[in-house]
Amino acid sequence: MSRFDWPGLMRAGMRGLGLRPEEFWALTPAELHLLLGGGGAAPLRRSGLDALMAAYPDNRSDDRGEQND
Repeated sequence: MSRFDWPGLMRAGMRGLGLRPEEFWALTPAELHLLLGGGGAAPLRRSGLDALMAAYPDNRSDDRGEQND
């Protein structure tokens, strides 16, 4: 059994948004979700950037850009 309510999604996409069937079926579930007013991913905040920088630091041995192994 699918976890998607296909009849409801089809009504929302084709009647509510005015999509043609081929447009509806070409969408990914994430794209349809956004078109129906669902939010996308939250923007990266400073704490997230700091965590990425700590996990993947730039390892430069000198100013010429040589990387440490």
